[in-house]
Amino acid sequence: MTQFAIQATGLGKEYRLGASRAPYNTLREAVAGAVRAPLRRKAADDPRFWAIRDVSFDVAHGEVVGIVGRNGAGKSTLLKVLSRITEPTEGRAVVQGRVGSLLEVGTGFHPELSGRDNVYLNGAILGMDRAYIARRFDEIVEFAGVGQFIDTPVKRYSSGMYLRLAFAVAAHLEPEILIVDEVLAVGDAEFQKRCLAKMGDVAQGGRTVLFVSHNLAAVSRLCTRAVMLQGGRLKMDDTPAKVTAAYTASGSDAGVFSDALRQHRSAEAAIVDGWVERDGARGGPFAFGDTLDVLLTVRTPAAQRFGVEVVLRDQDHAAIAFFGSGIQKRLEWAAGAGDTVIRVRIPALPLAEGRFFVDLAVVETGRRFLDYLESALSFDVELCDPEGSGVRYLQSGKGSVYLPSAFSVASGAAEPVEV
Repeated sequence: MTQFAIQATGLGKEYRLGASRAPYNTLREAVAGAVRAPLRRKAADDPRFWAIRDVSFDVAHGEVVGIVGRNGAGKSTLLKVLSRITEPTEGRAVVQGRVGSLLEVGTGFHPELSGRDNVYLNGAILGMDRAYIARRFDEIVEFAGVGQFIDTPVKRYSSGMYLRLAFAVAAHLEPEILIVDEVLAVGDAEFQKRCLAKMGDVAQGGRTVLFVSHNLAAVSRLCTRAVMLQGGRLKMDDTPAKVTAAYTASGSDAGVFSDALRQHRSAEAAIVDGWVERDGARGGPFAFGDTLDVLLTVRTPAAQRFGVEVVLRDQDHAAIAFFGSGIQKRLEWAAGAGDTVIRVRIPALPLAEGRFFVDLAVVETGRRFLDYLESALSFDVELCDPEGSGVRYLQSGKGSVYLPSAFSVASGAAEPVEV
């Protein structure tokens, strides 16, 4: 066995837009095709689209690699090629080991078979013998939480039940290579938490994992390496921290407003601009203790009441602070048609060194989002000396938030000595 579990060389996949499946080769179809032929555009004239192009990378045995990129970047197409679901148009992929793929809800399940039958069927596809599957069966069912319905045909399962059982099979039957697409975004919060914990166990167990997710915090936490796809091509291959930072910076550089990651949209209100200010000046950088002003321009086409919310995220894109006008101040605005600029002031910034990101939201207080932009803004905080001691604390790697604290001897005879 080579040192690499996956070797992709010049992979490309081309699709023909607007093409239909070839008809069954029957006499009726042949006659109908001959009649329609003069009216039908030639296949050679159909527009072509490269979902991925010239993608090359290697994955060593035991590596956990995150794949990030915007919608349409080619992530799912790449995983389908590596899973041998579809053939590449060009290039070559060598995969060493049994592959377990979880590309969408219920992939590989037969709808007429029961959950029990599908567990054994998927295990057989992964190369597991019946005795091994039987030993892991109870653990799979318990994790999926479908014990009451395990002998029910899966066509009657909800999408959540489908997902839980599919993930449980893929994760517990221990294929040598686990390929997981953005399935952890489906399901309730408790199930997502269990999935991420299981992914962590898999990653620490020495198996090779390819993990596609828009949850950048999960990519940073679970993966040892990350790659970024952009426009179907491999844009970056580096550490998770560098790749996730570059991914977000590609849509939101420091101080630059971006609506590339718009999660909600409505006709009642929209965020059309945003920026950060330090002492009235746009941009930054900031330091510990500065006043941070976050400003957003909300456009309403007609009279509308709304509140605003701001989420601060650290460089791993984990949420570290939340500010909501309707929650903290019980405040919202009644605006007429036009633009309204809202200022959110955060005094005495308690952040350590690094780059931070800002989510912006407009809400009907207590009801629903009218607009939500993920990582719409970013800003940098410089290395600082919060206590004026001359020691430059709060460098990255020691947490994101500095909280004032007091130290004293709880027991013993030690005397405090200033340094």
